[in-house]
Amino acid sequence: MLCKRSQYFLKNKLIVDFFLVLLVLFILKPETSFEADKHIIIKMASSVPSGSHWHDLLKEMANEWLEISDGTVEIRIYPGGVAGSEIDIVRKMRIGQIHAAAVSIGALSRIDPGVNVLMIPMAIDSWDIYDSVKTALTPRIEKSLDEKGFIVLNWGFSGWSRFFGQDPDASVTSAQKTRMFATAGDDRIIELWKEAGFHPVPLAETDVLTALQTGMINSFRTTGMMALVSQWFAFTPYMIDLPWAPLVGATIINKSVWDNIPDLIRVDLKNSAEKYGNQLQAEMDRLENEAIQEMVKRGLTVITPNKTQIREWRNVMEKAYPKVRGVIVPEEWFDDVFAIVNKVRKTQQQ
Repeated sequence: MLCKRSQYFLKNKLIVDFFLVLLVLFILKPETSFEADKHIIIKMASSVPSGSHWHDLLKEMANEWLEISDGTVEIRIYPGGVAGSEIDIVRKMRIGQIHAAAVSIGALSRIDPGVNVLMIPMAIDSWDIYDSVKTALTPRIEKSLDEKGFIVLNWGFSGWSRFFGQDPDASVTSAQKTRMFATAGDDRIIELWKEAGFHPVPLAETDVLTALQTGMINSFRTTGMMALVSQWFAFTPYMIDLPWAPLVGATIINKSVWDNIPDLIRVDLKNSAEKYGNQLQAEMDRLENEAIQEMVKRGLTVITPNKTQIREWRNVMEKAYPKVRGVIVPEEWFDDVFAIVNKVRKTQQQ
């Protein structure tokens, strides 16, 4: 029969062993297991206006993610610039205040300037070229963004950027005389505009409407949909019908937040995001045409430049290319884009 001291130590040893077993089981628990009671809230910001088609698609994606995850992954959307400009949004993502965002190339270039390869002025100006460039280069861009701590959930095409102003003259020399909105934050691009003969005024997207109202700026470049939903077009009665560049964006999420989502559902969530990105692109031609027609009803005049004017626009942009290559866009990526551009244009001319 054990003495009281032996019984005491035996009892305590059993208790210690029990907790050691629990600790081992916790440590060895598979990482891919789905914790049903784990609730992940993703704060997603965007400058897209509330009630716009872009915003509606983000809400649909949020609802689908909630369903896929059985209510454990919740996206809370902050649209219309309530979280600040796109530069503010990227900064807040870096410090964890915002976890995901639907942003344009301007914001993505703050993370990796190489993304500017997707909208080199007067280079990517048709669907055939855009699709070919996107297919060839987005895997590299996504890898580079991943290495910097951001995961691309989908790519979004928001339409073709065109020039809006107050002068019915479609020439580039007329556009160069205007006070043109330029996204604040990248001084190198601002300097390129100046060297190309333009007068850029750096602003946050959220300040453009006020700047138009006060006369601080009197021209801008954007898509028909953005001009309509933002009401910027009301201060610029003329639009030059010349695709200047594709307005590309992406929905991104912090890698640390993404990795915190169970492996079992990440693939389905990514597929869901890509579906809505593809849906936006598929509908864009129709939405752009409808937006332009609506603005025409409200007083916008669409100007079609002649061949000479188009050539002049190209010449001005092409003169800036040597300062884009290797500075704004990695040399290899730049060269690959123009290999694709030249190949597609040669096929189109046959």
